[in-house]
Amino acid sequence: MATRNDSRTRDSKKTDNREARRERSAFSFGGKDGAAPLLGALAAGAAIGIGANWARKFLQQTSESMMAGNAWDEILKLEHKATLAKFDLLLATADDETGKRTALVKALHYALNKHAHQEEQVVYPALRQANETVDADHLEHEHGYVKTFLYRLENMEKDSADFLPTVREFRALIEEHARMEEEQVFPRFRAAMSEEQNARITSLMNKEGMKMN
Repeated sequence: MATRNDSRTRDSKKTDNREARRERSAFSFGGKDGAAPLLGALAAGAAIGIGANWARKFLQQTSESMMAGNAWDEILKLEHKATLAKFDLLLATADDETGKRTALVKALHYALNKHAHQEEQVVYPALRQANETVDADHLEHEHGYVKTFLYRLENMEKDSADFLPTVREFRALIEEHARMEEEQVFPRFRAAMSEEQNARITSLMNKEGMKMN
């Protein structure tokens, strides 16, 4: 025969389960101990001979996070500035500096791919979950043009007369895209978040950044 204590125990377990489901609902992108899996992966990577590459990515991502005060939107702003600086270096090259242009295009490709991956895997889905679907879809759609420009630059002769005009057009697209995020979309989204939600998105975004080669 069930006792009152048994009934209270079952009710308590049901309450705990409901609370757990609430914690996993809106903006449940990761636990508070987000750094622990990264450190574990770093140690495992070292054990199989790829620790140096993981260490480089870990230090880069951690440095960005620390400089931005551990906030996902500030990290993305820093990446915007760094990317625009790479464009400016490209625009300062001469037609005979084909090796330098090739290296800068490669660096630009990595920076933009990493940045887009973090946004597409974490930030834009979170925007959609917060009923900001129109902006999320618009921003993600523009990432398609980013990939098209990268393809053009990578496959274009680096001493072509079209090279610098293409870089300027590409830079203008990135600058406008970044301005929309920094001045409109991200501030509104961040203002609606709790500190816990902000920390969860930041944690998962850093993990996604670590995945990129």
